[in-house]
Amino acid sequence: MDWQSLPPLSALRAFAALAETGSFTRAGAALNVSHAAVSQQVRALEERLGVLLVMRGGARGRLTPEGERLAQALREAFSDIAQAVEELTGADGRPLQVTTSSAFASNWLMPRLSEFRHLHPDIELMLYPTSQLVELVPGGVDVAIRFGKGNWRGLDADLLMPTTMVLVGSVSLLADRTIREPRDILDLPWLQELGTSEMSNWLRDRGVIAPRKGSVIHLPGHLVLEGVRSGAGVSLSSRVVVEPELASGRVVALFEDVDPGTGYYIVTRPGVMRPPLKTFVSWLRRQAQA
Repeated sequence: MDWQSLPPLSALRAFAALAETGSFTRAGAALNVSHAAVSQQVRALEERLGVLLVMRGGARGRLTPEGERLAQALREAFSDIAQAVEELTGADGRPLQVTTSSAFASNWLMPRLSEFRHLHPDIELMLYPTSQLVELVPGGVDVAIRFGKGNWRGLDADLLMPTTMVLVGSVSLLADRTIREPRDILDLPWLQELGTSEMSNWLRDRGVIAPRKGSVIHLPGHLVLEGVRSGAGVSLSSRVVVEPELASGRVVALFEDVDPGTGYYIVTRPGVMRPPLKTFVSWLRRQAQA
């Protein structure tokens, strides 16, 4: 863009204020200058563009068709600028919107959020636990915590913590059963998060035909681990989520997938983070290091 070809911002602001208020006097009051200063800026803008923008009559200013066109463009442009500034400074008052899987939210994030609230009581949080990849758009969800390898097109992804996927079951369910290969779990009940096919995909990738549908129990993500603990079935989980159960001995890992680069990522839109988001991301990183 040829920035030198654009009129001065002060002249554009004066004209936008005139278009908004319909009066040189009110435009001057809005900009904290005299009505004569507004008139001078608008006239200079007209001379710069070589176009009549305002039909003058007293203190009022009626826009010409060309003036209406420029006024509409400036309304949209200044609105976009104002929104961007509000998002960057946090002045828009929007809650910080976070999305992640139900399992990660209930088993890793929620137990830690009380500390965040204690440290930053001024930041309002909205948490969306879902297995779906929620789109990150301006004015919407600010950050996602996603499991994968960090390859989400058009987004910035920073590794929060590496982890593996483990297939787990309770000691009470497995009893004296010997599990040596994936097909040995075919007659066990499976627990699978609603809206996903993780278990079937995991077996298929290992050349094992999935069992009949009746052996699968579909649950909200935050209930899957509870089902594993109670002996209702086996399931796939990230080691980060199930680590306390593995450490206690109540749950055992039957298989573990080691894939370098896999883990939970902080996913955001490219660009400068608004202050509440920057604060939350820094806190997340400290929690992961701890």
